[in-house]
Amino acid sequence: MLMLDQQTLIIHKFDVLFNILMELKNYLNFKLKLVNTNKIKETQIDKNCLIISGEKNSKFNNQINIKEYPIDIIKLLEIININFLKHKFSQQNNIKIGNYIINLNSRLMNKNSEKLSLTEKEAKIVVFLNKSHKPVPINELQKEVWDHKSKLETHTVETHIYRLRKKIEKKFGDKSFIKSFKDGYKLNA
Repeated sequence: MLMLDQQTLIIHKFDVLFNILMELKNYLNFKLKLVNTNKIKETQIDKNCLIISGEKNSKFNNQINIKEYPIDIIKLLEIININFLKHKFSQQNNIKIGNYIINLNSRLMNKNSEKLSLTEKEAKIVVFLNKSHKPVPINELQKEVWDHKSKLETHTVETHIYRLRKKIEKKFGDKSFIKSFKDGYKLNA
């Protein structure tokens, strides 16, 4: 895997484009890498990489396709930068919790190819519980997730946790995603 701290554009079997961009490298805000092997594996690509391939049938999750020739280099650089921004934004909105990934924009919880839609409160509960390494008391969840400051007895938290557990169990078969303790709730991911 390419372990890079900066975003990298991998140019796969496209020497001419690589040479053109190398001449402009002082003006680019990303690194360049040329790969001329027959196959490039997804495992060689880290989360900060985009690919442009000279092969028409190459399929990578984070590939930029060039459809118009001749290539307008200014337009191409704009497309590259926009794709890097989209990729980075997408990464910042995906939270990995154990075997699950939660997308904060769509409020989708994913495990393998299974997806579960969460409500705004459910997503907030999971994200807040994920930040704590110890059980979170009910009154803290009331305050932080519901902005509830009253000392009145309410079962809102317990009801939401119960429903969320049932949804997760039904969709993923996971009965212990949220664990109950005498002093609160904690994720078991």
